[in-house]
Amino acid sequence: MSRNAIQRVAVIGAGTMGLGIAQVAAQAGHRVQLYDVDPACTRAALAELAERLAQRVARGRLAEGEKTALLARLVPAECLAELAGAELVIEAVVERLEVKQQLFAELESICGEQAMFASNTSSISITAIGAALARPERLAGLHFFNPAPVMKLVEVISGLATAAPVRDTLLALARDWGKVAVHASSTPGFIVNRIARPYYGETLRALQEGVAEPQVLDALMRSAGFPMGACELTDLIGQDVNFAVSASVYRAFFDEPRYRPSLVQQALVEAGRLGRKSGRGFYRYQGGQPEVPALPSPAGRAPERVIVRGDWSGLRGVEALLARYPGTIERENGAPALLIDGVCVELTNGQSAALRHPGRAAMALDWVEDYEQAPCLALGVSACCTPEQVAAVTGFFQALGKQVLLLSDHPGLLVLRTLATLVNEAAEACLHGVASPEDIDLAMRYGVNYPKGPVAWGAEIGYRRLLALLEQLHALYGEDKYRPSLTLRHWAAMEEAHD
Repeated sequence: MSRNAIQRVAVIGAGTMGLGIAQVAAQAGHRVQLYDVDPACTRAALAELAERLAQRVARGRLAEGEKTALLARLVPAECLAELAGAELVIEAVVERLEVKQQLFAELESICGEQAMFASNTSSISITAIGAALARPERLAGLHFFNPAPVMKLVEVISGLATAAPVRDTLLALARDWGKVAVHASSTPGFIVNRIARPYYGETLRALQEGVAEPQVLDALMRSAGFPMGACELTDLIGQDVNFAVSASVYRAFFDEPRYRPSLVQQALVEAGRLGRKSGRGFYRYQGGQPEVPALPSPAGRAPERVIVRGDWSGLRGVEALLARYPGTIERENGAPALLIDGVCVELTNGQSAALRHPGRAAMALDWVEDYEQAPCLALGVSACCTPEQVAAVTGFFQALGKQVLLLSDHPGLLVLRTLATLVNEAAEACLHGVASPEDIDLAMRYGVNYPKGPVAWGAEIGYRRLLALLEQLHALYGEDKYRPSLTLRHWAAMEEAHD
């Protein structure tokens, strides 16, 4: 069946997601039947939508005629039998495998031979759902993100038996509905919920290792271009929800170390500190707004001697930033480093500063997209640095207009370590045929609003740099959590071959 042959769409489940999907389909011109096991829920959902649309009309964001036409295309269904004529049935009910299997098995006896079935599940295997059907080839995943009318991304998921024409029809249909549609195979977490795990995991690990306070870690991730840091984001999502997704993906991958949940987050859940909805998570909330402690502002002093060693042109904005320094800067050849009153400051390579320079005063600098534009910079301080040396390095960057955030000597620090693990997870998904590099980048940009997709970001930072950082972390921790993907190794080798 082509997408043009789909006139009637049925949506099962009148909750937030079901109603949102029904609205999207109706806005695209389809006649939409909305069904819920509780008819009162269906009526309440349609009334809620009518009120929201009326508010948009009142604000001048929607024409009265468009509102009337949209609502006319949305009709309640009293029983499943009324869905017999639908060409596409989308399920958005409770996340329980047996419920979904029973529902689709019943629909198979009601709907026509050409009808396609889709599940909005975010975590359950499409292959497992389809196992209960006589014709599993007509079932696929159609995973919208909340709120469905606003969020651009839709993941189209193929189970083991999903027919290629069904996949292609749903991809084309989602694009017709104004969505960014990507394709994934049915593996735990699909694209977004799988690849996003390191974004939360590395901040949670930094907290567990006492690297810095939540507000500091969040500020660093925002400085890298992310809309929110992991602490504030998980507070928004709900600590219980985010922890449950992490635990689900971890179990589904047979306890794969890359997805291991955090004890820090588990403690928050056990304490009932679930984030905004409970009034407290990593932060306290008053009237829905977080009470974020001020960032620390360490005291600095003017350094006596600054030497810039080597070529820093490979890091955006560094030379422009150095040109603003009001004091004297000496230059010398060698590997890129700043020598500030005897302290060696280098971009992190995955080691701690203390292990990189045993017995010497050293600091590790974290990565940012643009050093000239970034509001703050993070430095990992080795135990060999004296307070006077720390003050000199701090004063140097403060003279350049930067807020200095001092961290414990955390290997790989936070931003570059997080990006390395995100790129590695994307590479592993490519290796396993979950999705194409292009679809992975689209999914992460439009599903969780990353400023760039991880594959493209890896190419910009340098796959060899990220591979070397992961190899250091793997050696230091001795954990498979940081083992580099074979695909990342291939990307790094191709990068080297093209230089």
